[in-house]
Amino acid sequence: MLNRWCSILVLVALLFGLLPSPAGAVKSYLFKTCNDSGFCHRNRHFASEVAKIGSDFESRYSINSQDLSIKKDKGLVEGSLLKRLNDGSHVSLPFQISVLSDLNLRLKVNEERTGFNSKALNSKRYDEASKWAFTQEPDLTTFDYSLSDDTLVLTYGEYQAIVNLTQFKIEILYKGTLRITMNDRNLLNMEHYRTKEQQEAENSIHIAPEESTYNAYSDSFKDSKKDKLPFGPESVALDFTFSGYKHVYGIPEHADSLSLKDTTDSEPYRLFNVDIFEYETQSKYPMYGSIPFMIAVSPESSAGIFWINSADTYVDIRKEESNIEEETDQQVLSSKDNLEKVETHWMSENGIIDVVLIVKNNPQSVSQSYGKLTGFTTLPNMFSLGYHQCRWNYNDELDVLDISSKFDEHQIPYDTIWLDIEYTDEKKYFTWKKELFPDHDRMLAKLDETGRNLVAIIDPHLKTHYEVSEQVEKLDVGIKNHNADEIYKGHCWPGESVWIDTLNPESQPFWNKQFENGSEFAGYARNLHIWNDMNEPSVFNGPETTSPKDNIHYGNWEHRSVHNLYGLTYHEATYEAMIQRNPDIRPFILTRSFYSGSQRTSAMWTGDNMAKWEYLKESIPQILTMNVVGFQFAGADVAGFFGNPDKELLTRWYQAGIWYPFFRGHAHIDSRRREPWIAGEPYTSIMRDALRFRYKLLPVLYTQFYQSSLDGSPIMRPLSYETPENTKTYSIDDQFFFDQLLVKPVTSPGQDKVSIYIPDSKPYYNLNTLEKIVGEGYHEIEAPLESIPILIKSGSVIPIKARYRRSSRLMTFDPYTLFVTMDDSAKAKGYLYIDDGESFNHSLDQDFVYIEFEAGDNEIKSSIIDGDATKTFTSKLADVKVERIVLIGGPIVPPKTVDVVQGDKNWTAEVLPADGFWTIRNPGVIINQDWKISLAS
Repeated sequence: MLNRWCSILVLVALLFGLLPSPAGAVKSYLFKTCNDSGFCHRNRHFASEVAKIGSDFESRYSINSQDLSIKKDKGLVEGSLLKRLNDGSHVSLPFQISVLSDLNLRLKVNEERTGFNSKALNSKRYDEASKWAFTQEPDLTTFDYSLSDDTLVLTYGEYQAIVNLTQFKIEILYKGTLRITMNDRNLLNMEHYRTKEQQEAENSIHIAPEESTYNAYSDSFKDSKKDKLPFGPESVALDFTFSGYKHVYGIPEHADSLSLKDTTDSEPYRLFNVDIFEYETQSKYPMYGSIPFMIAVSPESSAGIFWINSADTYVDIRKEESNIEEETDQQVLSSKDNLEKVETHWMSENGIIDVVLIVKNNPQSVSQSYGKLTGFTTLPNMFSLGYHQCRWNYNDELDVLDISSKFDEHQIPYDTIWLDIEYTDEKKYFTWKKELFPDHDRMLAKLDETGRNLVAIIDPHLKTHYEVSEQVEKLDVGIKNHNADEIYKGHCWPGESVWIDTLNPESQPFWNKQFENGSEFAGYARNLHIWNDMNEPSVFNGPETTSPKDNIHYGNWEHRSVHNLYGLTYHEATYEAMIQRNPDIRPFILTRSFYSGSQRTSAMWTGDNMAKWEYLKESIPQILTMNVVGFQFAGADVAGFFGNPDKELLTRWYQAGIWYPFFRGHAHIDSRRREPWIAGEPYTSIMRDALRFRYKLLPVLYTQFYQSSLDGSPIMRPLSYETPENTKTYSIDDQFFFDQLLVKPVTSPGQDKVSIYIPDSKPYYNLNTLEKIVGEGYHEIEAPLESIPILIKSGSVIPIKARYRRSSRLMTFDPYTLFVTMDDSAKAKGYLYIDDGESFNHSLDQDFVYIEFEAGDNEIKSSIIDGDATKTFTSKLADVKVERIVLIGGPIVPPKTVDVVQGDKNWTAEVLPADGFWTIRNPGVIINQDWKISLAS
């Protein structure tokens, strides 16, 4: 027994490095509720009135079948959606229905506005959100169809789209089963252009009895009373019903559960990018970013709605369940696909209706289909997956280098140190405060000696009356006021500021110049990267802490129309500038504000959280939500931005943070310093072990990012993505899969046990004890402070790098250890992706290897299944070996030696047996060549 525990301790030490060693509240009055927002108030009123009328309500929207243009070979239907006014006349709304190449259905409805004249404004409805969200306009595919006076049926693959022409509605059937109904409840509402005089005229034809005129031409919210609302009411709204579903995910950013809540009799979820101070948990308040994409999950299929609109948006959710106990067997049988449904109501302040409906076999396929439209996450620079140390602010050059050296002194790995706004001269971006940072080039070079990087903050607000902001005004590349006759001036960190308009293509050359090699700000350092904060944009004296909605952008578009995508345009401009600076280095950009497509060029974090246990707990569903909507490179400020965590919370947060795809410790300027060594023992050692474990897992994490860059798969994976057939997993958001590791961080104080849910019948192994755990359901495991609850799924091969190094760059040519957990069939499989970790040569020159490890039939083998092992970098891997292979759940009686074959050579390797596992010591195989090891005795 003693020998078994000694063996287990050695194995755990190998993985974790466990060796013996001596708040506040959101200022809600600043932000609108639905009732404060004219368009949301009006559309909720509309929905309420339609519901009162019930089945007797006749939709005002229809399509004349004679006016349809059906181009089945081009995958396109065009026509006019007719909105009936009170006198029987119609407003004609041009529409397109298209079948995308991935067999998704897209609907676009526009309005040709006439009678509006303005030199400052584009009279069109904003229709360019997809230009920013998509990688390119999607290809279309053919369909078959049938047409009658009242119905158009499109058939494509395993799908049918049934379009009701007389009372506009679209039903999507997948494999013969209804899955999505558009305009199911007749909540379609496109507020057509009409003047205030036309609307207020006696017996106006423009206002239906079910409509409201609340705040149609003015804004009564105290901070928005100056809003000109030049077009009057122009909202778009539409309802969608998911049939056969109970749970929906997505539409970040909110500090709420993974499974979205019913909003009946409460606030809808709001998508409006704001600088929200000390946000609340379990809240539907808007936050810093918006991704208008929702996923529904069920065992039979999954469905998605992508609402491509960048204006202020609210989403109502209503969940309905049939009472099976009160139905006859025949009723249950005949309606089994519709026992549950989720009704959603999407309302946007302006723009067009542009929506993509997705139905697939499982949630991963829905996420992948969305990613084909908006792009998959870009493979990040390896260093960016290491640990980031940040606070507002490190004081000066000596402070930065002292912090860096203390990590080495305490043998804690880290890759990046950060500088917040205080490094600048009077908060003028692209400058340095010379008395504090006299030689930033020297500082960067010193960091580079140990493979470390520096990230500096650059925000979009530019202090007036200095060179950079004066150039913005001279070049006319700033956001303008409502008259478009001068650059808008508001207040932010520097005081009076202007904001660069990164929707303007002329802003890009100017932005490039600020980052160019040899510039005063950036010099020639290759280890300088950028943090784009405050890009909602945050405007301290603006309504809801952001830009007035009637400000004007390039193209004469109101800010109202583009608000939610401004942050994306800003961080994309920075990404492009960094590419121009160093074309051979993958940029690292962190953004606070985001939109669909942001995953292509940035990482994100959940903003200004607090040092409280509930924020640690909330961080997991927040990041899981980001992962299912395609933004995998997500994290939260470890230990909380505001406040001072106690030592237990600090430690537990590091143990949770090592699983965040983006892993950064950060703190407010008024928070006490809390670098890992400050807490003292035993906390420092426990945090050190957690950080080292993150670095050991970098091969796993990097491989996961590679796979995600191909198919959009989550890095932190909800259990419902692993076992979509198990409905018990759908609301679980306090544990997750990380590759084949099932993790449940401790998120409550004083907790030394956790109950972890296993979603299937496969064996799992407790990583801390190697105990075999079998059986779907909850299992209690020990979780003392020094322990992270982790189970390894059987049938897995986990590649790690076990040696401590100061940074990820110094690990590049370290050997690998493979952990193999056999399933009940004595099989296992895993993958490893390797490239140089920083350049684009993996995509430009196939300079990478993608390796499949497979165990079974009494052998373990490694095969290169993609890439080229002879390229500039991969050829250097000829000196990188596998130094040990640990088998858990393998043959009961291990052999004394195993036979190894690689190329035309063969040899034997020693086996070290233990109770429950055994190790092949120094098998000597090279990582960039195929090999095979026979396990036969």
